[in-house]
Amino acid sequence: MVKYICFHCGKKISKELMGKRIRCPYCGSKIIYKSRSTITKVKAR
Repeated sequence: MVKYICFHCGKKISKELMGKRIRCPYCGSKIIYKSRSTITKVKAR
């Protein structure tokens, strides 16, 4: 199951809870991002 996180209130949202809208059901914010399961580190050369 894909989990999304609201940028404004920080609550976790499932795709089923959002429905067809791209808004946080808790605060109404439009800025939602997908949480990563692993941390990606990039080395500078």
